[in-house]
Amino acid sequence: MMNLKDVISLDSAFLEINAKRIDTSWGAIFHNESQVNYYDANHAHVSTVIDNPQLVIDEVTNFFTSRKIIPRFYIYDLDAQQELVDRLKWNQFGFEELISPVQLWDQKVLEKETRKEITIELVTEANYSEALHIECSIKEFGGQAVREKAFEVEFNHPSIIYYLLRYDGIACATACIFIHDHQARMESVATLAEYRGRGLIGDLIHHIQAEVAKKGIENLWVFPINEKIEKVYQKYGFKTVLKLKMGHAFLGGRSIKEIQGY
Repeated sequence: MMNLKDVISLDSAFLEINAKRIDTSWGAIFHNESQVNYYDANHAHVSTVIDNPQLVIDEVTNFFTSRKIIPRFYIYDLDAQQELVDRLKWNQFGFEELISPVQLWDQKVLEKETRKEITIELVTEANYSEALHIECSIKEFGGQAVREKAFEVEFNHPSIIYYLLRYDGIACATACIFIHDHQARMESVATLAEYRGRGLIGDLIHHIQAEVAKKGIENLWVFPINEKIEKVYQKYGFKTVLKLKMGHAFLGGRSIKEIQGY
């Protein structure tokens, strides 16, 4: 079973696909100057308690503002970081507390009736534009401005495998797995709005679970964006093993809750 440090390490490895990472004494800075509006690719990632919060705030603020990027912080071990949070608010940062579930698949590949109207295939150059259309339609992913560039990077990354589901021949759902250190993380689970409510995500998840089992991967993880999605994944064998309490501080733009449609 992973501990908190392992979970953060898996998360960091995934973030590095779309961002450069600079390690610091208190965590890391992730940045991507070609994707300034992609929040997960541009933020300070605080994983240890900071002794002098103002120095770190100044360091991060100067780094991002010099690159015309809005400064943002993701703060772990939040209960021990009250001094940092207070100082961020004093520096006019917006702040929100986020509860991020971490779920682990129980490794049971359940028998599932095959529906003749559903087919699932790998995303390739031939169906790339169809998968991209689905990804860009999901506002929680950042919309076309963010996903178009990010999807290209992810599609070409050797550690990511993308899947496309068709319903009666129409491409309508996507998902991917990111493989790192014998672990897999399921990401970018998306369905076109007009095809929701038909149980398609269940078919796609079942297919991915079977593929993960065939590959002999130790664990399959998912990081739902909220508790509503957490309950959906519970139907498909994912157990909540951890709930990360994180802080998100931002010096402009939208909060994560706004992006996710709260």
